[in-house]
Amino acid sequence: MSKIAIVYWSGTGNTEAMANCIAEGVKEAGAEVELLGPADFSAARFPEFSAVAFGCPAMGSEVLEEGDFDPMFTALEGSLGGKKIALFGSYGWGDGQWMRDWFARCENANANLIQDEGLIANEAPDGDAQEACRQLGKKLAAC
Repeated sequence: MSKIAIVYWSGTGNTEAMANCIAEGVKEAGAEVELLGPADFSAARFPEFSAVAFGCPAMGSEVLEEGDFDPMFTALEGSLGGKKIALFGSYGWGDGQWMRDWFARCENANANLIQDEGLIANEAPDGDAQEACRQLGKKLAAC
């Protein structure tokens, strides 16, 4: 059985709502899931999971959250090669540049991205975004 980690940071609850919907999809597909904050994940934990979904909203001038999440993710970048990962997050302004930049970082680290682009929701995830999150969870569970 697959075991999936969902590692996320949420300031307003929007990215957390996305993480919970992804977890629902993982469970619906019959896999195990563990929801974690950035302080609870490191490269040493990768072997415990079939795949990892990372979630972070756009902050400031469309960057990852700089206090907790980005330092954790930066520390992982050298360990992403060949790892099955997905990216998700919410935003309230801009055009999603933070996700394109984040996705490029993962591609440059040779991560095995299981999606063609990161999953984003504008503000609180609406019904369509929630369903897209559940579908991502099912895709993760198949890893």
